[in-house]
Amino acid sequence: MIQFQCDYNEGAHPLIIQRLCDTNMEQTVGYGEDQYCEEARALIRKACEREDVDVHLLVGGTQTNTTVISHTLRPYQGVLTAVSGHINVHETGAIEATGHKVLAIASEDGKLTASQIEVAMQAHLNEDGPEHMVQPGMVYISFPTEVGTVYNYAELEKISTICRKYSLPLFVDGARLGYGLCSPESDITLPQLAKLADVFYIGGTKVGALFGEAVVITNEALKRDFRYSIKRHGGMLAKGRLLGIQFATLFTDNLYLKISQHAIDEAMHIKKALKSKGITFLMDSPTNQQFPIFSNAQLEVLTKEFLFSVWQRIDEEHTAVRICTSWATKCENVDKLISAIEQL
Repeated sequence: MIQFQCDYNEGAHPLIIQRLCDTNMEQTVGYGEDQYCEEARALIRKACEREDVDVHLLVGGTQTNTTVISHTLRPYQGVLTAVSGHINVHETGAIEATGHKVLAIASEDGKLTASQIEVAMQAHLNEDGPEHMVQPGMVYISFPTEVGTVYNYAELEKISTICRKYSLPLFVDGARLGYGLCSPESDITLPQLAKLADVFYIGGTKVGALFGEAVVITNEALKRDFRYSIKRHGGMLAKGRLLGIQFATLFTDNLYLKISQHAIDEAMHIKKALKSKGITFLMDSPTNQQFPIFSNAQLEVLTKEFLFSVWQRIDEEHTAVRICTSWATKCENVDKLISAIEQL
């Protein structure tokens, strides 16, 4: 069975495995204070073109989201997000478990707009006694979004501007950041993101690492005591070197973006084949996640050889699935899938 259901099926890039093996018997201090974590932090700062950012290495996405959000918010505050945002639909109430409400806003394409944030803030401020309501305390967006769409620079700049108008920290979930940056529709660079966001993270779990996410904090107010929050949420890995080695490798010789580009290239090959066959899409995604709508009969044929994620039942006869490529997707497997699509 050839798997296309997610972008973390494989282990890690061979260069990471090699470096982990090469350094395996070295003795280092723990908890992210070793030389490899410092190397990773220095390389990430260089990539962001900012020496003033704090970089922290955590293990996984949900852990990172709960740590950042609970660290940022006051007890009476919630976080604004698109209704399809990962923290709203795929994290088992993790944010609510920290005592903070997820304030979901309707979105057809997975994205928030600056005007939606403005409306939400004005609605709260114009309440008869706003202190009786959960106060919006930050904004969470994903790049790319949960449905594979991306913000352009103008959109993100407007969001950043409105967030600063209302003193709302902007948090960008970058679990698939490499795939967003390499999208043919993206005009955003890592240094630009570092200017517009108050805090964001660079996903490793889905982009070449065994595990790990690199949190980049640009807002001075959020930097204070963040390590306390990491520890409190169980995110302070004793063998922190394992994270440092991985991110140092990913940010050497532009490896992170090189392997991300591979995933995009293969996804675009699949998208072209689907369009040529007349297959429609639930969402027009320019990233490594594609959401074609198949008839159930077509899906029955394809799933004999390929594994996808069922995304949404369209009607009794049609189903939208997610086809996901990754940094490790084999070209020959993509060719097999395209051949199968052409024969439908």
